[in-house]
Amino acid sequence: MDKRPDPKSSANENAFLRHVAAKETRRLKAQRKGTQTVWSGVAMFGIVGWSVAAPTLAGALIGVWVDKHYPSPHSWTLALLVAGLVIGCAIAWHWVDKEYKRIQKDENNGKQE
Repeated sequence: MDKRPDPKSSANENAFLRHVAAKETRRLKAQRKGTQTVWSGVAMFGIVGWSVAAPTLAGALIGVWVDKHYPSPHSWTLALLVAGLVIGCAIAWHWVDKEYKRIQKDENNGKQE
């Protein structure tokens, strides 16, 4: 008997194995996304919230300190609070934009598979 593998059946087996591997990879990726979606959303709320709140609060506290130690006709508290809010909004925008680009990249990679 000839024990050489049939090249045609070997090619079919390789194609089948690649197909099964690709399906399993997509299934595992979808499964991971499903469990992370809720928690990643909660984490994003936290990141956005703290990225706005922390600089705003820091600006207000620094402004109160400046007003207390260096009195002037203008309110440093209000000015630095607004500056902190602007900085916080810029940081939040950065985080949301980064997440949006990551989602778009993942969707584009999923379409190519």
